[in-house]
Amino acid sequence: MQTREELLQHKEIDEGMLKAAYDKAAELIKTATAEFTEKFPPSASVNHFYQPGSNYEWTPGFWTGEVWLAYEKTGDEALKKTAEIEVQDFYRRIKEKDGVNHHDMGFLYCPSCVAAYKLTGNETGKEAAIMAADNLMTRFHEKGQFFQAWGTLGDENNYRLIIDCLLNMPLLFWAGEVTGNGEYAKKAEAHIKTAMKNIIREDHSTYHTFFFDVNTGEPKKGVTHQGYRDGSAWARGQAWGIYGSALAYKFLRDDEYADIFCKVTDYFLEHLPKDMVPYWDFDFCDGSEEPRDSSAAAIAACGMLEMSKYLPEEKAAYYTGMARRLLYALVMECAVTDPAQSNGLLFHGTYAKSSPYNTCPNNGVDECVIWGDYFYMEALTRLSRDWEPYWY
Repeated sequence: MQTREELLQHKEIDEGMLKAAYDKAAELIKTATAEFTEKFPPSASVNHFYQPGSNYEWTPGFWTGEVWLAYEKTGDEALKKTAEIEVQDFYRRIKEKDGVNHHDMGFLYCPSCVAAYKLTGNETGKEAAIMAADNLMTRFHEKGQFFQAWGTLGDENNYRLIIDCLLNMPLLFWAGEVTGNGEYAKKAEAHIKTAMKNIIREDHSTYHTFFFDVNTGEPKKGVTHQGYRDGSAWARGQAWGIYGSALAYKFLRDDEYADIFCKVTDYFLEHLPKDMVPYWDFDFCDGSEEPRDSSAAAIAACGMLEMSKYLPEEKAAYYTGMARRLLYALVMECAVTDPAQSNGLLFHGTYAKSSPYNTCPNNGVDECVIWGDYFYMEALTRLSRDWEPYWY
């Protein structure tokens, strides 16, 4: 545990370090496009290198988002061309319904296709993202008022939401704005309210996933899928809670969500080890041999920088400062500096770690994970310039 006073003793990233890290990340992304233009990186590296594959998992949108972020920074037309080629494949994917039987349409289509439309007016990107929003809308359950994460719709064993889905809701708000159809926002708002009511524990830690009764929609129980145990705080889930509550406040302007943001963020910060890079689950801290999850720090930093736009000055300064401290730690402890080391951006991520209490096999343990790379680049971007998010 760290007190606020102890947290404030950690170094913040300064402007020189920030510029160097931002420049290096953009350079590494450009280098990686030699492998990843017609092909996509998978969710996690193997021995720190991503192997080229198809656009199929829930994660390829993060890679295309990195390319758009690097294009915004550099103005390099070759990066724009790479991203536009990939947008065409996202259009193909949603048109063919290729691997989209789940809720992660926002993760797939906001950093890729919404970004393309916002940055260049790309109509293919716009059409693909609207189709993705329509696909997500089919997963909404009136009984329970939530979007089902995975599995066959209505299956009792999968009648649940997960905390990650808060980051998929912006796609629906965006779709409502560009189409004028209020149903998108109506269902997104319902899901946010259901999630916020059920997934935050009394101590301000979060459940990864929450089940509802398939017949009545009544809340049943919170459990984990990727955390260490049902009662622990999975670090990446807590980070999704930080960014998700910030977005919930942005869209709904409910003061309760600003309060939730502060509480889930303080829980995250107070449970960091002394080097500020979280272990994969907050059951573990200094002295543990368990792996870290650098991606959780990157996600949390982005959420803090988003919410700081809406907070009173003193709180905004505190959470911006904490984001800068997390970025200092990531640059010092985790950042890739040479393409000979890795074709990713951020070491020490963990996709999934098995435990005696979960059902996950080990996957991407102490590796680069593609969303960690993306949110690291997003955080560097947010600190470097006035950035218009791809999420809304």
